[in-house]
Amino acid sequence: MRFTWINHETTPMKVKTLLAQHGVTRSLLKKVKFHGGAILVDERPVLAIHMLTGGETVTMVTPAEIGNDHLGVSTLPIDILYEDRDYLIVNKPAGVASVPAHALPDNTLANRVKGYYQAAHYDNEVVHITTRLDRDTSGIVLFAKHHFAHSIIDHQLKAHAMRKMYLAVVSGELTTDHGWLDAPIGRAADSFIKRTTRPDGKPSLTEYWVVKRLRNMTVVRVRLHTGRTHQIRVHFAASGHPLIGDAALYGGPRDPWIQRQALHCMQLEFDDPFISQTLTTFAPLPADLNRLIIHNQRANS
Repeated sequence: MRFTWINHETTPMKVKTLLAQHGVTRSLLKKVKFHGGAILVDERPVLAIHMLTGGETVTMVTPAEIGNDHLGVSTLPIDILYEDRDYLIVNKPAGVASVPAHALPDNTLANRVKGYYQAAHYDNEVVHITTRLDRDTSGIVLFAKHHFAHSIIDHQLKAHAMRKMYLAVVSGELTTDHGWLDAPIGRAADSFIKRTTRPDGKPSLTEYWVVKRLRNMTVVRVRLHTGRTHQIRVHFAASGHPLIGDAALYGGPRDPWIQRQALHCMQLEFDDPFISQTLTTFAPLPADLNRLIIHNQRANS
């Protein structure tokens, strides 16, 4: 793949400095150098230490990415919300794991995306999943379609620059329309899977807005300011308002209208340097969450 920039600086600089300014990491630069890529200045091959003086066209050619044979292929369909050369954004259904695990080796979202890449005859078949959701959480999952795009997202995640918004239905009535849940999260002592709030956990911050108050439950929009495992589920459970349907791990009350935790990633927003704009994607409310809200809204009226 080719990525091209114009050097608008008049102060001399090395090519690798300009590339770093555009998000090219050292590890990617090594792949370009040692695995069949190239760096071109005005279409002539140069080394990364080549000096630029201003006005040049700099191109990075990345090598093809060979798919991982250990990741199985699934031909099951995916619900594509957005796709371009660099990113694939998928609406994950509840009940589908994001990536393979021992119990779910070849029917995950990652397997399905690999099957989609192969069916579309893409040159790059490496599946770069950049955001993940719990198996029973529905909504937006972002895939980068090459190493460079993945490194851009990694940088934004570390800088907390990516904006993810969820819709959740929690038990009980939240009395404040807007609030923060600020408590460190760590692994629960009695479980490999379960998390809990604990003083020695990692800092975790969740923001929420009340959308609607129903009978013995509240619909909220939630934004994560950190990305801990089960963060929304843990924070609301610790506050005394576990998610509806989240009975197995966090004590949420069961409801006949939904058979999983009532949680959906509905919006993703990040800065896409390849198209020089902010990319915003929405995922529609799934049927089970919609039924849960409508049924309890009617009961509340």
